[in-house]
Amino acid sequence: MAHVPPFTPDRRLFPFTSKWFDSRVGRVHYVDEGVGDPILFLHGNPTWSFLYRGIIIRLRKSFRCIAVDYPGFGLSERPESYDYTPGAHARVVQDLVDHLDLDNLTVMGQDWGGPIGLRVACDELPRIKALVMGNTWFWPLDSWQAKTFAYVMSMAPVQSRILDHNLFVERIMPLGLKHPLPEEVMHHYREALPTPASRIGAAEFPVQLTAATKWLARLERDVQDRLSHVPLLLTWGLHDLMFSRPFLERFRETFTLTSVARLDAKHFIQEDAPKEIASAIETFLRSDAVAQAR
Repeated sequence: MAHVPPFTPDRRLFPFTSKWFDSRVGRVHYVDEGVGDPILFLHGNPTWSFLYRGIIIRLRKSFRCIAVDYPGFGLSERPESYDYTPGAHARVVQDLVDHLDLDNLTVMGQDWGGPIGLRVACDELPRIKALVMGNTWFWPLDSWQAKTFAYVMSMAPVQSRILDHNLFVERIMPLGLKHPLPEEVMHHYREALPTPASRIGAAEFPVQLTAATKWLARLERDVQDRLSHVPLLLTWGLHDLMFSRPFLERFRETFTLTSVARLDAKHFIQEDAPKEIASAIETFLRSDAVAQAR
């Protein structure tokens, strides 16, 4: 049976051509816009490629912009046998990178897109030109804020609210925004997770904050061993209550070539500051530091 997406995005907000990749677990939705060296945009929870629309619109004149929806998110399939772990998502994204044969690649990740993108970068290092990370991490979480969030979100009553009442979209996402989103934009996040069955991936991500500790520990070692020399731009929302300044500084301690764009934004930086992020990426990728690192 052909995959039928849960809804059709409004082309006034998402003016891109949907493309499909038959991954190892099911059909995966992505957009592939513009020409030039590729940038791969990876979302977190409970978002999808729609999150990057304001950045892609500004960068596609100079770069090939690719944004993917993980299985169970956005317009991608919701495979019944899929486990929705970050490792599984990273394997799907890596397969897409290989399928598209991307080279001179910049990977941008935010929230769970950070560890997922860094896993792909570690395993596809010859393809990587640069990294852009925003309000994310790559190590086993050890801050009290993160541990508390993971514990609360994994409790059965809260898991029920995520599944039955779309808690991440309706309550948690607005808390991570400096400015309320227009109703038509919120509609696109709601419609991407329209039923309890469609929210399994969104419910699993907070569980994985602690369940993926071993996976994150390996990732931390691999980032230190393989990626610390890769040029890194940190696009960081300064008003994020969870991914605060110490997270930013931990990236700077690991990577030798870092630039920082400090944003007047909370957690969902792509909604709060798309213009500033696009400008920072363009300046960074045209810099001598990136050119000389290759």
